[in-house]
Amino acid sequence: MTDTPQPSYPELRLLIDGEWTDGTGEDRIPVENPSTGAILGLLPAASEADINRAIVAANRAFPLWRATHPRKRAAILRKAAELIRSRSDDLSRLMALELGKPVKDGPAEVGRAGELLEWHAEQSLRTFGEVIPGPAGVTQRALRFPVGPVAAFTPWNGPGASPARKISAALASGCTIVIKPAEETPATAIVLAECFQEAGVPAGVLNMVFGKPAMISEKLISSPAMRLVTFTGSVPVGRSLAVLAGKHLKPQILELGGHAPCIVCADADPVQAAEMSVISKFRNSGQICISPTRFFLHEDIHDTFVNAFVAAAERLVVGDPMDPDTGMGPMIHNRRLQAVDDLIRDAIACGAVRRTGGKRIGETGAFYAPTVLTDVPDSARILSEEPFGPVAVVQKFSDLEEVCDRANATDFGLAAYAFTQSAETAAKITDRIDTGILSINHFGGASPEIPFGGVKDSGYGREGGAQCFDGYLTWKSVSHKTSTR
Repeated sequence: MTDTPQPSYPELRLLIDGEWTDGTGEDRIPVENPSTGAILGLLPAASEADINRAIVAANRAFPLWRATHPRKRAAILRKAAELIRSRSDDLSRLMALELGKPVKDGPAEVGRAGELLEWHAEQSLRTFGEVIPGPAGVTQRALRFPVGPVAAFTPWNGPGASPARKISAALASGCTIVIKPAEETPATAIVLAECFQEAGVPAGVLNMVFGKPAMISEKLISSPAMRLVTFTGSVPVGRSLAVLAGKHLKPQILELGGHAPCIVCADADPVQAAEMSVISKFRNSGQICISPTRFFLHEDIHDTFVNAFVAAAERLVVGDPMDPDTGMGPMIHNRRLQAVDDLIRDAIACGAVRRTGGKRIGETGAFYAPTVLTDVPDSARILSEEPFGPVAVVQKFSDLEEVCDRANATDFGLAAYAFTQSAETAAKITDRIDTGILSINHFGGASPEIPFGGVKDSGYGREGGAQCFDGYLTWKSVSHKTSTR
């Protein structure tokens, strides 16, 4: 491993009150290339004083930004979307360097970031209140207002789309924001923030900090100035933030982990379903919260599906994410690789059959072979613990009611998938599966116009869809008696 920053990687800084700064802290966080182990750059870690400055800036900027006409806010967001798309090549390269996302997959995430900005821009023009019938001489209204400065936290696995979602939702609703993106993938978020600045976001409206997560979350959430907490990440961290936010009576939006089931019924085309599943399963090395992981295959099509799935998985080119032919890059770091490998080894020890993969690739970087496990027993940890990696877990089923129970047999409930040609079967699955997002015969269901979020331990609150501002806007009831006689 080298400690020399690579010249192609941008300077890393904090954004506080409209200025890019190294902050007042002395600590620097190495940002590692997961493909090579090389240090890409050194990220300034915000001090407590830096966090306080960001809070003050967001609080001071809020009244003016709240009073800005929604059309003007929307125009700024649309301009930012244009700028983000214009830097698609740069952002794709940065995601390849920081995350290991294949460079050919980068434009899709950049495009999604732009769509999120445009969706929130359009929805901001429709934040209507209500007129409520009342007694004679009394006008009753329910009005919507921005909740105030927002504390946001985003993960490394969606370094472009996740910050774009939270920043655009906050800004479009009239809120200001202090956001802490992941320290593993800071440059992607920094470029997004530069686009917002260039589009005309005033100083203090958008603040971006990095550093020690525990200190930053404590400072932001405990501050009386911050009025909403929105977090995307793991269940354990989400629980700790929920406790802290609850202590300070802060509303929250939590989008946490997933362990998505995929039910493939007897009437589905098993080869087509398998080939579609491989693309979705191994995208971003399986490090996506809505990635399909637990595959329940009807016994009539089990063998055909598995053979097609294994063949397609083995055709994937695993390697340098900067190579346009690469289909899957490395995992984010060796710690994640080891966690996935431990779950796979446990499953095999419990009796699972390794059909392909199940091993590290090479000695440099966090590369792991796409893995397929069949005949996985219920005792294997991987059926209840989110693997968050390039592994598909396969079981057979014969009865639809029974497989729905098995699909629900985890604490997660973010996404689920099914393949069937029967409207009746689709209706039963829709009714029975405990999930926030269900996609049938495809792997969509996470577009900006659809509410995104989970149930059970996968969190609460929704992002996107017509519900996109539910956490960012609060209601005020106004009862006005127009005559005192």
